[in-house]
Amino acid sequence: MRIDQLNGLMALRAVAGTRNFTQAARQLAVSSSAVSQSIKQLEQRLGVALLARTTRTTSLTPAGEEFLNQAGPALDQVLDALEDVGEHSKRPSGVLRINLPRHIYQIYLVPVIASFMLKHPEITLDLTFDDRQSEDFSKGCDAKILLSDFIAVDLVALKLFGPIRFVTAAAPGYLEKRGRPAHPRDLLSHNCIRAYCEGETIYDRWEFEEKGKEFEVHVRGNLILNDTLTMIDAAVEGAGVIYTMADAISGQVQSGGLEVILKPYSSSSTG
Repeated sequence: MRIDQLNGLMALRAVAGTRNFTQAARQLAVSSSAVSQSIKQLEQRLGVALLARTTRTTSLTPAGEEFLNQAGPALDQVLDALEDVGEHSKRPSGVLRINLPRHIYQIYLVPVIASFMLKHPEITLDLTFDDRQSEDFSKGCDAKILLSDFIAVDLVALKLFGPIRFVTAAAPGYLEKRGRPAHPRDLLSHNCIRAYCEGETIYDRWEFEEKGKEFEVHVRGNLILNDTLTMIDAAVEGAGVIYTMADAISGQVQSGGLEVILKPYSSSSTG
């Protein structure tokens, strides 16, 4: 069916329903002359009059009524198909690939993931867990969740949560044996569990605050891990001191598995 025939059929059905060119035009959001012209072109194409026009009324001819009865259902199918396609364009769909630290998923996303899936059933979430805070998108992800106050200028960033407080902690048993540090500099004599932060870079310069000023302590230790949750497990077992988000170890602190130390020197990030 040509587009002019489709337009003519839509105009014919509108006029047949309203018995008025002006009302039909208003229904189709076009001019009355456009409705009349579309029907005339359709009649010329078919070689038969579809409407009987008088000064008082407009009605279908027998041929017009037969034609509309046969073609009307097909028109409904075409319009329904167009509407369905339009709905797809309004609803988010496809695969969304997100790279994020595993502990961020457990702390912040687990409570909302089910509701997100129900709200967006046509989106497939592809989550890759990686604690290394790299801004490299070459591995094919669409978005990353990073724990950083600084983002490259060519990236579009959206704050998801914050502020974030970072704390130092260790197992009570470890602290009983090695002593509780009174100042961050005392960590130099402790076994600090370190983690990778970006690529092959080891995060071993822990950040603290004292009297409103930030400073770093270059820590050392004999255990390096690339997963925050594994690092927390190691600390609970007494392997050493860790530096992480306060929210990440709230459960272990409440259960007594870990003890937060150096609280007056804790630093924070805007998120």
